[in-house]
Amino acid sequence: MRRQQDLLAVEEPLEIQVRAPGEAPRSLSVTMRTPGHDAELAAGFLFSEDIIGSAAQICGIVNSGPNTVVVELSPDALVKAPVPQRGFVMTSACGLCGKESLESLTANRCPVLPQTGLRIDAGVIHRLPEQLRRRQNIFESTGGLHAAALFNAEGELESLREDVGRHNAVDKLVGHALLNARTPMRDSVMLVSGRASFELVQKATMAGIPVLAAVGAPSSLAVSEAERCGLTLIGFLRNGSFNIYSRSGTGCIGGLEESQ
Repeated sequence: MRRQQDLLAVEEPLEIQVRAPGEAPRSLSVTMRTPGHDAELAAGFLFSEDIIGSAAQICGIVNSGPNTVVVELSPDALVKAPVPQRGFVMTSACGLCGKESLESLTANRCPVLPQTGLRIDAGVIHRLPEQLRRRQNIFESTGGLHAAALFNAEGELESLREDVGRHNAVDKLVGHALLNARTPMRDSVMLVSGRASFELVQKATMAGIPVLAAVGAPSSLAVSEAERCGLTLIGFLRNGSFNIYSRSGTGCIGGLEESQ
């Protein structure tokens, strides 16, 4: 037995506040996250919760403290989806973040994805996890973070975010694309380092992503939502194989041989 130093993944709270024109900031959400890319996290969360529909509905994002960001919204953002009166509390293991009730869960249904000409070869899909792992710098040091990454049809990594919460990693990734005028991402594949939950399927479809792949397993609700929205959902992408749980026309995977 010996005593030695170890590196830990940082987990701290972030309060996301919103400010309507002419009003004082109001708390919308408190989430446990890994500090960094907080503006992207806030923007991605508001976008996936359908409070905003574009970056143009954000007038600005400012830090009002070390663990607080304020998103200033335009009037048309509030018309599109009024800010809930009750705030959200999200842990790093959140499974239904931003949902206040069963009624709000049903109401926040994602749109059906349009047909695209996206085609990805199965060989490209197989190479994605290794690229993700090579770029997970903080995970390599701590072993304690989830990752989400965007790839193009050729398997080239476009962006990657890490966080203690898988939903935060996806929100940061989507927020980055939103703030850089890259949504909807109809020519992209999203890969997540853990399992594919219902919530991640919703976030992917809200961002217009036609293919979601996960290193781990999908849930039953994730599969049914992917089928409803026209999302191609891949699970257990590791060790030279993967399972396709929802195979739609929005993202065609070539080079496969099917067996009964």
